[in-house]
Amino acid sequence: MEHYKRARRFGSLVPAAMVAILTLSVMVHATQVITTPNAAFVSYSLASGANSAPITPVANQSVLVMGTQTAINVDGREPGESHVTLLRIAGRFLEWTGLESCCPGAITANFSNTPGAHIVYLDMFHTVDIRVNTADTFIIHNGSSGTRTGNVTLIW
Repeated sequence: MEHYKRARRFGSLVPAAMVAILTLSVMVHATQVITTPNAAFVSYSLASGANSAPITPVANQSVLVMGTQTAINVDGREPGESHVTLLRIAGRFLEWTGLESCCPGAITANFSNTPGAHIVYLDMFHTVDIRVNTADTFIIHNGSSGTRTGNVTLIW
């Protein structure tokens, strides 16, 4: 009878140990895929016709570029938001795919190293945009008739 109780107790501990081992092995693998992204935040306040300083995204890695214009004109309109996934091939070109700011929103996709090439609009009237500056940098350009403010966030 004593052997039966010990065997039964041992028999219930074995499955519990297996569950604990499997749980720990799954948890170890789950923590290996969690990474903290890098980010850069650029605010702008640009007079009519002005450009921001050049912005250099990280090379050979996809970068999420999100832009928001916060300026509101007298009609209470003109803010906007847009985003592109951008790839910089160092010394060669910038390549992007994303969505233009609304009204109407549209897909934007291309690659270029030509200064002034349009990447994405940041406002609803499509006058403030991100443009290619060099094969390695881009700028924010204000083509509107007034001062425009906003920000651009890069995440990689």
